[in-house]
Amino acid sequence: MVGAGVLSYITASRLVSFSPNPKFAVIDVRDEERAYDAHISGSHHYASATFSNKMPELLQAVRGKDTVVFHCALSQVRGPSCARMFLEYLSQSKDSSGIKNVMVLERGFNGWQASGRPVCRCTGTPCNGENALEV
Repeated sequence: MVGAGVLSYITASRLVSFSPNPKFAVIDVRDEERAYDAHISGSHHYASATFSNKMPELLQAVRGKDTVVFHCALSQVRGPSCARMFLEYLSQSKDSSGIKNVMVLERGFNGWQASGRPVCRCTGTPCNGENALEV
């Protein structure tokens, strides 16, 4: 069960240090800007505008993961809000699918990209990483 519904934050450096880790899932909740701003390689896309309806689908997509990291552009509103919704959903669900940690990426996608981390421009979801770019 997720640590008493506590939402925590993770830095880009720390997230990279865990990569590649098959027990992590990165969830991008940006809306239309994902299409033109690129995204973190390997991330899943669940737009914040429809997020509440997609939580059962997300739970299936992250089955077997122990940590789920959410982000939006800056991780100030949409990322934390969706992470909290997902925490609440997990607390009410009989099946947390092994998820132990729900986190938010500090500074979001913009911070990730500004720090020189690789981004991808593929159109798949989850991202297949085929067009990953070092920035």
